[in-house]
Amino acid sequence: MDKPRVGIIDYKSILEHYQDCSKNQLIAQLQEKLPLYFRDAYEEMTRRKTDIVRVRYNTFEYIYDHFPELQSNQTPLPDVKIEPRLVGVLGCSSPQTKKRDDYRLKGWVGQTEKYFGRLWDKGHFIAHSIGGAVDGAEINVFIQKRSLNRGWSDEGKRFRQMETFCATNPGTFCFSRPLYFDQTAKPAFMEFGVLKTHKNLWVDCFVNS
Repeated sequence: MDKPRVGIIDYKSILEHYQDCSKNQLIAQLQEKLPLYFRDAYEEMTRRKTDIVRVRYNTFEYIYDHFPELQSNQTPLPDVKIEPRLVGVLGCSSPQTKKRDDYRLKGWVGQTEKYFGRLWDKGHFIAHSIGGAVDGAEINVFIQKRSLNRGWSDEGKRFRQMETFCATNPGTFCFSRPLYFDQTAKPAFMEFGVLKTHKNLWVDCFVNS
């Protein structure tokens, strides 16, 4: 699939703007500014009314569009399935010691293969291994390509490498940002970004279709 042409963020230019900052100062700036970039890029992709909220859970902030949840049966786009969905999530990795809340994940929607097919998993925008959760934060869950989620493909191996870096380096600033081609909550692409040093923001864009 061709890379997206809308909703693009120039992270290189953003980083260059804060070249003289220390790493901690840069993280503070990214935590303040990136949600605004995420919002603007999302609205460019979505092209409809939105109702975006920001939710803090553990060391991460989730930016979420819950507009469809507030509407009656009369949607602004008749005959189009509109779902509440994540705009982006960012924060610093914080590996957890408690057991992953799989019971909550299993209860989300229903049996994975029954509803979505064998090519898909229930994935986390932010993995449990770096501070993500499901219990109390279902907005962290999405339908993810199985080969990507499990590290089976070349893209999946890169994705797992990025998550592993965050897990083995607690306090690493990172983010996940879905890119949508329709009005559903299933992203066509997923960006993942990791701040390795104050001058090295590692960002990759993964196909999820």
